[in-house]
Amino acid sequence: MKRIFYLFLCLSLSSTLSFGQETDLTPDDLFLRARQQAFDEKDYPQAIRLAKQALQQAPDYIDVRIFLGRVYTWSGHIDSARTVFKELSQANVKDEDFFLAYASTEYWNKQPDTAATIVDKGLALLPASQDLLLLKANISYSNSQYEATEQAVNKILQINPKHTEARALSKNIQEYLTRNAVGLTYNFVYFDKQFDDNWHIVGLSYRRTTPVGPVIFRANYGNKFAQNGMQFELEAYPRLSRMFYLYVGGSYADNRTIFPKYRTGVSLYANLPQSFEAEVGYRQLHFTNSIWMYTASVGKYYQNFWFNFRTYIAPNQEDIAHSYTATARYYTKGINDYVGFVIGTGLTPEENRNNLLDITPYKLKTFRVGGEYNFSVRRTNIISIATTYYNQEFRPGEKGNQLDIILGYVKAF
Repeated sequence: MKRIFYLFLCLSLSSTLSFGQETDLTPDDLFLRARQQAFDEKDYPQAIRLAKQALQQAPDYIDVRIFLGRVYTWSGHIDSARTVFKELSQANVKDEDFFLAYASTEYWNKQPDTAATIVDKGLALLPASQDLLLLKANISYSNSQYEATEQAVNKILQINPKHTEARALSKNIQEYLTRNAVGLTYNFVYFDKQFDDNWHIVGLSYRRTTPVGPVIFRANYGNKFAQNGMQFELEAYPRLSRMFYLYVGGSYADNRTIFPKYRTGVSLYANLPQSFEAEVGYRQLHFTNSIWMYTASVGKYYQNFWFNFRTYIAPNQEDIAHSYTATARYYTKGINDYVGFVIGTGLTPEENRNNLLDITPYKLKTFRVGGEYNFSVRRTNIISIATTYYNQEFRPGEKGNQLDIILGYVKAF
């Protein structure tokens, strides 16, 4: 009993001393401790208690009141958070953090219209606020207001071209901004040793944005090995959610010497936090036999840059063939204005040269390096120029050089 009594006495004294110490703290000290409890310890009840104690000493301490509203939101006390923010609104507070905190609370709790109204009030006072503009872009995106999203993103990129999140969001909305697009490409391939004739591939495409995602039809004419052939492709990118979407594609050709007789492919894409993106899927090409490949990639937006690493793995009876590609892009303006660089090994099924996968052993060594330049004119006209150099081992110990040049034009409307 004595031990229990002494333990109770010690706890009481400790609590009393702790309370005494807190009463001697300034509002700034209490605010600092509250932030530590919220951010470091995730102890929201303690953070709320300390914030309230600071406000007892300094009722007009705006930063603490905004912080209190935030912590109420984080701890699920939405009505209390709204009470705090409405009082600040009635007090005509013009602090950027207030508009961010209040609008975020409404946005996270499925009140996008209210959140948009709050953000617009903030932007009327602070039109160059990147954080408010980004929140407006996200709210508009969630409401399927893609033109408003683009306007907010473009303002951010005008102020700060290195804004990573705005750059990533700009990519996600492109397919929604125009319902239709027609494209024309020409691919010229030069061989110094492997083949006597150069290759020519011309592609005509039509993209239509549907409520579930874009659908693309493409017709390709190829002249290879002094022969002609046609290929017809159909691809779709159905959206599963804001985070996930699919690639589903297939094609048929009338001459398997020029193109695969048919091909199929499926990939699952994910738009991940911190401006990362990832993909996993398969590709199947059928010439005289079927070639199966599994692919995975990871991408990252960082300021003006986009980095991507992709691999294809093709299991077979004897070995496993690999292809690796690293890509980097530097964006000069919008998502369609960039300079790119690519380097890799092995052949990939995404190239118009993919019939080499059938006529040459896949495991022969291939090195490639290339560059690309994309630019837009009045946003709806997109022009691309790309060139890639290949050093291809077409027989064991014997290599040749190839050069690909691709010219492209897309008209969106």
